[in-house]
Amino acid sequence: MVKITLRPGESLQQAVKRFRRMCERAGLPREIRRRAFYQKPSELKRRARLRQRKKMIKQMRRRQQQMLRIL
Repeated sequence: MVKITLRPGESLQQAVKRFRRMCERAGLPREIRRRAFYQKPSELKRRARLRQRKKMIKQMRRRQQQMLRIL
């Protein structure tokens, strides 16, 4: 839970800006988007598997490019 107290000499706009930054760092907007609708466990696993596949393909491309630079 994010809490702020108004500092001496701090304007309301500055406090709101500080609050928003703290929320971003805590990951609240991401969590809200993730929980906006129910996802079945099988759907979560499928998405995780697809993310992992994309990550592996990206790593393989980088390695191939590095090998081509060496040659």
